[in-house]
Amino acid sequence: MKKRILKLYENDVIRYIFWGGCTTLVNLVSFYIMRELGIILMAANVVSIILAILFAYVVNSRFVFHDQCATLADHIRPFLKFVSARLVTMVIEVGGVWLLAVVMGFHDMVAKFCTQFIVLVLNYIFSKFIIFTTGKKTGGSK
Repeated sequence: MKKRILKLYENDVIRYIFWGGCTTLVNLVSFYIMRELGIILMAANVVSIILAILFAYVVNSRFVFHDQCATLADHIRPFLKFVSARLVTMVIEVGGVWLLAVVMGFHDMVAKFCTQFIVLVLNYIFSKFIIFTTGKKTGGSK
């Protein structure tokens, strides 16, 4: 069983789903806590997304795509690309939560949860093909 799990973990899609799930938890739990503390909807949403973005960069760079950044300076370009791509999906997420919660009347957490699927797919595409390319061979698989 352990060998089967390790074999599955070799696949970057499986790693992305696992760490993406952890990132989603960071996003949802921080959003929930802030809403319980009385922080307004949009502020809680934006802050929870920022926390998730920071967490996601670290785990995606290190554990999912194994980016080959040797120094802190090597991280600047992929980090800026990562944040730029995540800002695009953040606009989609914020707009989606607003549309579902405010306009359509869904519960905040339902609205937040529903937007995660679109964001997850887009973030994978951006990360795999645009952001984490440092030190990778092109035209072939690892």
